[in-house]
Amino acid sequence: MAKTSDLTQGKVSKLILTFFFPMLFTNMLQQVYSLADTAIVGKGLGDNALGAVGNMGSLFFLIVGFSMGLSNGFCVLIAQAFGAKDYDKMRRTTASAVKLAGAIAVILTVFSLVFLRTALRLLRTSELIIGDSLLYGYIVFGGLATAIAYNLCAGILRALGDSRTPFTAIMVSTAVNITLDIFCIFVLKTGVEGAAAATVLAQIVSAAICFVKLRRIEIIKLSRADFAFNGRLYLDLLKNGVPMALMNSITAVGCMVVQYFVNGLGVAYTSAYSACSKFINIFMSPAFTAGFTMSSFTSQNYGAKQYGRIKEGLKVCLGIALVAYIIFGSAMVFIPRQLASFMLSGDEQIELAAQFLPITGAMLFAVDFLFIFRNGVQGMGSPFIPMCSGILEMVLRIAVIAFFIGGLGFKATAYAEVLAWIGALILNASAFAVLLSRRLNERKVSTVKPIPQAATCK
Repeated sequence: MAKTSDLTQGKVSKLILTFFFPMLFTNMLQQVYSLADTAIVGKGLGDNALGAVGNMGSLFFLIVGFSMGLSNGFCVLIAQAFGAKDYDKMRRTTASAVKLAGAIAVILTVFSLVFLRTALRLLRTSELIIGDSLLYGYIVFGGLATAIAYNLCAGILRALGDSRTPFTAIMVSTAVNITLDIFCIFVLKTGVEGAAAATVLAQIVSAAICFVKLRRIEIIKLSRADFAFNGRLYLDLLKNGVPMALMNSITAVGCMVVQYFVNGLGVAYTSAYSACSKFINIFMSPAFTAGFTMSSFTSQNYGAKQYGRIKEGLKVCLGIALVAYIIFGSAMVFIPRQLASFMLSGDEQIELAAQFLPITGAMLFAVDFLFIFRNGVQGMGSPFIPMCSGILEMVLRIAVIAFFIGGLGFKATAYAEVLAWIGALILNASAFAVLLSRRLNERKVSTVKPIPQAATCK
């Protein structure tokens, strides 16, 4: 029988690190693929093709980020039930989450395919790259169900304390993806559609591996009764998942507005921004992973009412984020041109990236810590605050880029990122402190025994 991992018992640092590293390797492999994909497209097809693929980044995050938020919200409730050892509720929650995810996959696929061209026009996508952007987008969004299937299956596994199977899945799918990328672009000469097809096929592989592992876990095996209609459970899932989904999508809207202004500057700026976004995603990966670790750890211990362990877990995860900032923030500050030249060919594009990377690198700690606190708040079953922080991020990004791009040029995109991170961090860190303090105080009150009173004569 396949094993799960109970994060409510044992040494906190050991449990977190054991859970963290397989997930780190998973996310790093995803970023290695993304970096390799970018390099293969950029070097094999040119900077315009790179701009076309990168131009889809904010749109892809809008749709996939929405589905990821839903899946993560669903899995918080699964993890809480697992931590509370309520396996019947856990199975019913899982079955309901599967049904909701299937319906959402159909809706999002149709929506994204129908409105893709309109969205690209609204982003002021250059005529030089809009054809490739459409071609890439239709294929990737057409296979959206595979991405949703992987995110849900991997999320359920992490909720049960298994971070190794998603790592195995991504390891295999990354090898498939890169191999197909090289074959399609350099051998078959397919263009950007080859990279898109490789992405979808690799996602099918990763989803299949996670699904097979879930089928082997006895306590999560679902019966027909688990799939019975349960309106209250659907409502609970949506109440937890929709705010997290909206947070991702609202954040993506802010990124899309930034993309709109960048596209208005020219194709060279679009390519440079695409490369810089890739590096940020790569270098924030350890903290992003620590955030997911914090979510699973917090959810299980919150369900088990082990609130003191949540505070211990926060310290460990913040330590991971700090180490990541020192390493990767330094690289962005001190060797920006060397980093940029890995993906970009043109001197203008490299110079633009060298303006962006040191600014965001110096403040990378803000987004690193944000991941920890935001996932901790979500793990305690309070998705509304992270959603509000997504709105704040969007407002700050739009305000900075709209008011300062005329005077600061491309640097305004970096300042927009930094201020959005800082604003969201302050909100989520404050909410985390209040929520955890409240639960710890409730725990103290519930464990205080009443003092016996002396008998009195009547």
